[in-house]
Amino acid sequence: MARISIVGAGVIGCATAWALSGSGADVTLVEQREPGHLGGSSHGRTRIFRLAYPDHTWVELAVEALEGWRALEGDSGRELLGLYGLVELCASAELTSREVLAARGIEHRLLDEVELRALGVTLPGGWAALWQAEAGVVYADRALEALLEVARSRGVRVETGRRVESLDEVDADVVVVTAGAWASRLVPGLPVRVTRETVAYFNRRGAPLPSIGELDEVTRGHAMYALHDPLYGLKAGAHHSGHEADPDTAEPADPELVDRIVGWVRARFPDVDPEPAGTETCLYTSTEDESFVLERRGRLVVGSACSGHGFKFAPAVGRRLAALALR
Repeated sequence: MARISIVGAGVIGCATAWALSGSGADVTLVEQREPGHLGGSSHGRTRIFRLAYPDHTWVELAVEALEGWRALEGDSGRELLGLYGLVELCASAELTSREVLAARGIEHRLLDEVELRALGVTLPGGWAALWQAEAGVVYADRALEALLEVARSRGVRVETGRRVESLDEVDADVVVVTAGAWASRLVPGLPVRVTRETVAYFNRRGAPLPSIGELDEVTRGHAMYALHDPLYGLKAGAHHSGHEADPDTAEPADPELVDRIVGWVRARFPDVDPEPAGTETCLYTSTEDESFVLERRGRLVVGSACSGHGFKFAPAVGRRLAALALR
């Protein structure tokens, strides 16, 4: 029986444990603090789920991940997705994800100004808004709990409060590193950069708002985003805007970024109270092109799947890492 240790119980580590559970391997998941701790990348109530990407590779992975979330809902008996839709905001229709979605046969359409305003969103003149129905949020805290619950029920051991300083101290046939912002300390040369990002919460009443992603005109990546939060109503942030950070050093939300987020919320959501009801930070562990590092090196499997957009893909990434570990 193969002995597999997973170092790091963020969403990717937990998804890998879930994927390995029932495989016949002897699996241990090790976490330096507690799963969902506030100093990492997997805490919080919601994350955006979307199929809309301008790149077909991400669309295909998101489709696979959607199937995985549905399977986890079945395994755990929990509702993990809130499919309230997604609105992609772009300076022109050509910048939207419509061509890739059309090629995949995924439902989408452009919204007119009246439809957009009915959702409580306003745009500058000449901008375009793409609606994608099979999108919304993953309930992040529930998802983490569900992954752990099912993995444990199938024999995975979970050790918390154990910090791994060197992989040499891990007695296992295969070691899967899913340590997020700490991964490069365990795997020297890992091509990632750690930043501390800021998010803000706003009071908003009524039915959940669709997730909102405003694309950068040059990169076509997310510049600003907003999504449903079950406590306050709206969560918003500026994507990839934080400074390089030490994951072991706690820092408050960046006031300049809070001001930037407030200005965007005021401009895009006229019905939302622009006074922040709360702020927090989250760590991004990013590659240069926002791709993921998923590879095997001898007995070591490396899983760095974040870059600020990894949570939604966790079931699909967990399956890939599990396959590498069992290879």
